[in-house]
Amino acid sequence: MVMEMLSALPGYDWCGVYRFENRELLLDEFVGAPTEHVRIPIGVGVCGTAVAENRNLTIEDVSKVDNYLSCSFSTKSEIVVLIRDGKGKILGQIDIDGHRVGNFEKSDEAFLGRLAEMLAERWE
Repeated sequence: MVMEMLSALPGYDWCGVYRFENRELLLDEFVGAPTEHVRIPIGVGVCGTAVAENRNLTIEDVSKVDNYLSCSFSTKSEIVVLIRDGKGKILGQIDIDGHRVGNFEKSDEAFLGRLAEMLAERWE
């Protein structure tokens, strides 16, 4: 339901949640075009790099990322916000793709960060 609500926002063209399990990211719920990237190793692509570097990532132009995993030719920008438990352990992440370069700003990171906190409270 949360991904469906996010996908209704302007510029949130693909919205998904990855779970962090056994040293890899596993695609959970998503709204948007299907992707072959249902398992992402740590350190690979924007999603895997966010976990490896233990930080959120906002990518203005994905064409400038060397290890970018393309889900769609339409994707031009991406934001990944980590979901953490109360002790800081990474549970997963919110991944949003946009079809416009420079689609995401600090306000998007703050908004998704709050959403990540709420998801963490209900994580099972």
